[in-house]
Amino acid sequence: MKAKFSVLEDPAQASGCGPQASGPDRESFPEVRGPRSEAATCLDDRFRPRRGTTLALIAFALATFSTAAFAGPPAGPKYPNGYREWTHVKSMVIYSDKHPLFAAFGGIHHVYVNKVGLQALKAHGPFADGSVLVFDLLQNDDADGAYTEGARKVVAVMQKDAKKYKDTGGWGFQAFKGGNPGEAIVSDPAGQCFNCHQAQKNSDFVFSTLRE
Repeated sequence: MKAKFSVLEDPAQASGCGPQASGPDRESFPEVRGPRSEAATCLDDRFRPRRGTTLALIAFALATFSTAAFAGPPAGPKYPNGYREWTHVKSMVIYSDKHPLFAAFGGIHHVYVNKVGLQALKAHGPFADGSVLVFDLLQNDDADGAYTEGARKVVAVMQKDAKKYKDTGGWGFQAFKGGNPGEAIVSDPAGQCFNCHQAQKNSDFVFSTLRE
């Protein structure tokens, strides 16, 4: 069974999303689990999860992670080569089981947007075709009192193409286990991803806002 979830102020409020909803428990997401020493906090108060300002791609159905990538070419967006040269939107660290999504998303979170999508974030307006947002999740390692980036857990992508992805609000969704372009792990974008994003219809199905 595949799970769906979204990070809102209260994950249980996301219909059909999150470890608090019906479906498999948090043990169902082994590929993205971090060490038990990881914990749930943000780099500062500006990054604390809030409805409408949460990291956009955390809302992905990244928690759909199956034990193996599906066969054949991935559906939806391709791996976003060069995304780390794009605009950095914001970062966050979930480092403790005090956070409800720790088991699935413990680690360092980064969100990036390409030039097309950046214009929409600045204008608080709808996203034009060609907009791409990337969620980069890495393990956080404890190094002498400092959290440092460890192994990459997943790279998730949402790309706007109103015609191609009309059944999912104009957005295509995909995630790549370990940041490996050959290990796409989303096979049902509507059920695994878009269901959570529908709560953000007024912001073109995107959770994140650009950090000032």
